Amino acid sequence: MIPLSHRDIVKPVHNRIIDNISGWLRLIFSDRNSRNLFLFLLLNLSFAFIELLYGIWTNSLGLISDSFHMFFDCTGLLAGLAASVITKWKANERYSFGYVRAEVLAGFVNGLFLLFIAFFILSEAVERAIEPPEVKHERLFTVSVLGFLVNLVGIYAFQHGGTMHGHTHGGHNHNAGAHHHNQHHYHHTHSHSHNHVNQASPIMKGVFLHILADTLGSVGVIISSILMQTLGWMRADPICSIVIAILIALSVIALIKESVGILMERQPISLDDILPEAYQKVMQLPGVYSIQEPHFWTLSSDNYIGVLKLEVSKVADPKYVVSHTHMIFASAGVKHLYVQLDFAPM
Repeated sequence: MIPLSHRDIVKPVHNRIIDNISGWLRLIFSDRNSRNLFLFLLLNLSFAFIELLYGIWTNSLGLISDSFHMFFDCTGLLAGLAASVITKWKANERYSFGYVRAEVLAGFVNGLFLLFIAFFILSEAVERAIEPPEVKHERLFTVSVLGFLVNLVGIYAFQHGGTMHGHTHGGHNHNAGAHHHNQHHYHHTHSHSHNHVNQASPIMKGVFLHILADTLGSVGVIISSILMQTLGWMRADPICSIVIAILIALSVIALIKESVGILMERQPISLDDILPEAYQKVMQLPGVYSIQEPHFWTLSSDNYIGVLKLEVSKVADPKYVVSHTHMIFASAGVKHLYVQLDFAPM
């Protein structure tokens, strides 16, 4: 059958793969954070191979563990890179909120990776602290300094450009008219705005913690190589590794706790002290009797969604109550709010 148009021509598999890769690369380089993440991933992966070869050559656990840490970092960076691209995918009928929560999954996965790395380093370091092997420390200093400089590049790139700019879908606001159904009125209000947020997303937090842990690893290798060279203290290598492992584990707890809270639909922590005041303001609106079944959760970084039901008098003005309720919670940071009005019997 002759194709009716160019759309009917099926592209070869390798052409489709190339098109997919080029599409991903366009998305990656269209955003500063994604671009920095991709370039640092290439740099990190290259230096991880260098560290591994030097670690085997010098028999240094600090260097070998740091190279494995960097390899795991590359996995975490790759997960963060994939998530940063996925969050840009458009919403559809099955994913009506879009794919922005991929950043939370990436933060959680990166946190688990870091905990695994910390456990791996700690277990190996304890074994070597009991029976310290001979380490060729004279070869350690140069490569460990180079590793430190590589990580400084990452820290600079992601501290100055790593804050995710919050973006939501095109600004619009609409109120659904009241529908009479069993004495219930439903009003749906929501607004989206292009706001720049200062809080880094879980993706960037996870990436920054990976780089910070790498930097600590390089500092540990530098310190241990100096101690071994000046004092001949071979236990310095595993002891520095133990300290690094503990610091890595402590630094990642907050990220895992935050990610788990979002995935478990916890009320946003930043709203814990704000919501009670917002409830009081809503209760002061004319005709509002009570607030029922309030639910607030985090969709993505600084993107909060709320649902609540208000019991109001029959003479209350629905548009007034809904619009002012929305303004109250918008000032509290909730930009996407659903309000149901339940009219009390006379």
